[in-house]
Amino acid sequence: MSTVDFDVIIVGGGSAGYACALRSSQLGQKVAVVERAELGGTCLHSGCVPTKALLHSAEVADAVAHAEQVGVRASFEGIEMSRVHAHKYKVVARLHKGLEGLIRAGGITVIDGDGRLVDRHTVAVADDRYCADSVVLATGSVARTMGLEIGRRVLTSTEALALAQVPARAVIVGGSVIGVEFASLWRSFGSEVTIVEEMPGLAPLEDPFLQKELARAFRRRKILARTGTRVQRVVETEHAVTVDLDDGDVVEADVALIAVGRGPNSADLKLSDAGVTTDRGWVVTDERLRTNLESVYAIGDLVQGLQLAHRGFAHGIFVAEEIAGLRPEPIIDSAIPRVTYCNPELASVGLTEQQAIDRFGSGTVRTAEYMLAGNGRSQILGTSGGVKVVRAENGSVVGVHMIGARMGEQVGEASVLVNHGLVPEDAARFIHAHPTQNEALGEALLVLSGTPLHAHS
Repeated sequence: MSTVDFDVIIVGGGSAGYACALRSSQLGQKVAVVERAELGGTCLHSGCVPTKALLHSAEVADAVAHAEQVGVRASFEGIEMSRVHAHKYKVVARLHKGLEGLIRAGGITVIDGDGRLVDRHTVAVADDRYCADSVVLATGSVARTMGLEIGRRVLTSTEALALAQVPARAVIVGGSVIGVEFASLWRSFGSEVTIVEEMPGLAPLEDPFLQKELARAFRRRKILARTGTRVQRVVETEHAVTVDLDDGDVVEADVALIAVGRGPNSADLKLSDAGVTTDRGWVVTDERLRTNLESVYAIGDLVQGLQLAHRGFAHGIFVAEEIAGLRPEPIIDSAIPRVTYCNPELASVGLTEQQAIDRFGSGTVRTAEYMLAGNGRSQILGTSGGVKVVRAENGSVVGVHMIGARMGEQVGEASVLVNHGLVPEDAARFIHAHPTQNEALGEALLVLSGTPLHAHS
């Protein structure tokens, strides 16, 4: 058994962990990262990046399928999954190589294996002990499976990303981010898709404006959404999988994707033995991401809240600066932009209308909507949807909610509006290039400030 000393040890090399390592290194700390798989974690290898690579292939498939509508002679002949995967793996490999280079350049020690917290200054990996002034827990999350055995036909997103063939029929249990993204890409690839969601609408954490528009778009795409419906049983057979619903219906498909969220990946850390307080596996922290043990922090998906890679990045940078004594501003979940990469895309930041009412009081919140039917660029692209802006009465913009093709690229400005507390009357003076979809956000601000241009007053 050997013992090695560091300033900071980070358990987990995913989005939150490596961000914390890189920023700590920049601040002059001696840093180690414990990682049992590959640097980059779920996001890079079996989550955000590979999913979006498949969604890009789906976007190309949709463009080909509708090419004749814009005068281009083309025909959609099908999907060759081996080449789709080759593109995906090429993107992942390039990003992974770049990340490894950054870690090496930062002089960061990477320790292969499973880390276990021994005490507030010690992490064990096999028979070795590593000591540090500060320990950061960043082991991320794992897919929830409803207690089902994951196999050839019952899948989580990890298995779904590696399917060798496009399923002819797919049923998706769960209509939040993962569920609607896979519904979208499989439909673009030619599958018949059914989503089962127990909440009243798809993307249930989003503003009802987005839920309504997404439901309308999915109906046009012939994606069947069974909302307000519970799953009673999932049975895999040799040739199919059946999903029994609480209304007595049975959905049969070739695969069933279980997309009911992700839980904390904390079991192997032995946190209770070390005295760390947890809640159903989530590590409990204060707003500065400190656990109940002095000098032990938790970041990313291990802390209950939005499960987003960029939240993890922000957490990692925050804790690195906190350890270095810089006293950074805490990370607020509602201020973090959110994008769902289905077709059409959802993009939002800040409070929903109801959340704003709950915070500021009934009668103190105003909203404006601008539909993409009046936006030239959206008409060129053939997309529909809209933008909704929420403000506190006579106050700042507190929420922006957008839906439409490529609307995720517009969330940067929306984030500035919300996070800097701009009032619509000031923000409406920003000049937006024409013709762009970005104009739709500008038009919504004009409506909210009482000076609409391409909208009825």
